[in-house]
Amino acid sequence: MTDFTALRTAMVDCQIRPSDVTKFPIIQAMLSVPREVFVPSAKREVAYAGGDILLGRNRVLMDPRVLAKMLDALGVSLGDLVLEIGCGLGYGTAVIAYLAEAVIAVEADEHLAAEAGDNLAAQSVDNAIVVQAAMENGAAKHGPYDKIVFSGGVEQVPAAILEQLKEGGHVAAIFMQGVSGQCRVGVKTDGRVAWRNVFDATVPVLPDFEKARQFAL
Repeated sequence: MTDFTALRTAMVDCQIRPSDVTKFPIIQAMLSVPREVFVPSAKREVAYAGGDILLGRNRVLMDPRVLAKMLDALGVSLGDLVLEIGCGLGYGTAVIAYLAEAVIAVEADEHLAAEAGDNLAAQSVDNAIVVQAAMENGAAKHGPYDKIVFSGGVEQVPAAILEQLKEGGHVAAIFMQGVSGQCRVGVKTDGRVAWRNVFDATVPVLPDFEKARQFAL
């Protein structure tokens, strides 16, 4: 029988800590949340191998190092209300819920959203809600939010989502340009979000967050 607890510890010691993630709450969250529960059953044996894991439906569970570094840069803490865009099967949601007061996770795919809700309930994550809705609209009725995080790549961030961020709030996303990407963190000041680059990362772009393609004759 696979010892997932040992694999989880090895993931933290060999992947997370060497990536300069040292904040105790994040380390503890990554040690506590069973990643194998939040992947397709056929992928459980490789849940801790590192890298993205295909969830099906052209979606992935992000590399745990990328998730940990994003949350480290974003500074999620107790008392925060967090909006997560693109929760997939709920792993990132569960990790964020360990760190925050509450999480509103938006997922457009009805099958992923339903599974995410079941996974979170099975793990007794009672401070997270999965909303099955168009991701580009966010979840305004539950906001405004202290933190917003995108669990997937973006080429652009709609103004409608940034409007749901509190003044002084932070947002993190991996901006993709072709095959290269950059994690950026934005801070809202006087109604505007100023972004800064944090680290290089690549992840598939979430549906509906691509830039409109322009064609020249």
